[in-house]
Amino acid sequence: MFAPTPMASRTDNRSYYDAFARGYDDGRDVGYHKLIDDQAAAIVGRYAAGKEALEVGCGTGLILERVAAGARRVKGIDLSPGMLAQAKGRGLDVEVADATELPFADDSFDVAYSFKVLAHIPQWQRCVAEMVRVVRPGGHVIFDVYNRNSLRFLIKRLWGPRKTSESYDEGAISTNFMTPAEAKARLPAGTRLVDEVGIRIAIPHPAVCRLPVVGGLVSRFEWATMDSRLARVAGFYVLVLEKQG
Repeated sequence: MFAPTPMASRTDNRSYYDAFARGYDDGRDVGYHKLIDDQAAAIVGRYAAGKEALEVGCGTGLILERVAAGARRVKGIDLSPGMLAQAKGRGLDVEVADATELPFADDSFDVAYSFKVLAHIPQWQRCVAEMVRVVRPGGHVIFDVYNRNSLRFLIKRLWGPRKTSESYDEGAISTNFMTPAEAKARLPAGTRLVDEVGIRIAIPHPAVCRLPVVGGLVSRFEWATMDSRLARVAGFYVLVLEKQG
């Protein structure tokens, strides 16, 4: 965990993300944020093309909208009405729900996925178990962990939490970093790990992606190495699980 805010001043995730929603999409159509959202959607697309997919913690729908372009049906849930108001504005099928208690029957989707969410939920293993529950046998669960063995973790430790709204900075909510080994040791029963992918392997700061020439080179490097062994040192370490029958 980086530069934690004292527990007495921590807020609940819903209030934090409702406040964050007001400016969340600003600048996310270019540079670093576009890159990592494109990569996340590309990973999901490998398994969700022509199928039914659920995004857990869909926020304003930036990734969900991309996945919807190739999936047969998509659904999104989030605990923040503020975030979902923007997702609904994109014409997406979303609803307010808790990631630890998904309001869907067993075996409802072919794919369930989550990005930049579970690290902020102390009961993250329960969220993964819920995603496994609602996925059909043979389907896939995809999620990332914030990697302690990464340049991103080092940068967060050095610079501390950034401001996300007028009311809060990143230290206002819980953030958990773990190693790939720790994540793999906590995977739910009834699944098998079928892929490991990395997002943000070598980017020292998001601003790098907007630099002329350098930004393009960095982007190409990230795409070229996301499926390599370097995934183990990515800021966002992505696991793909297959649900056993």
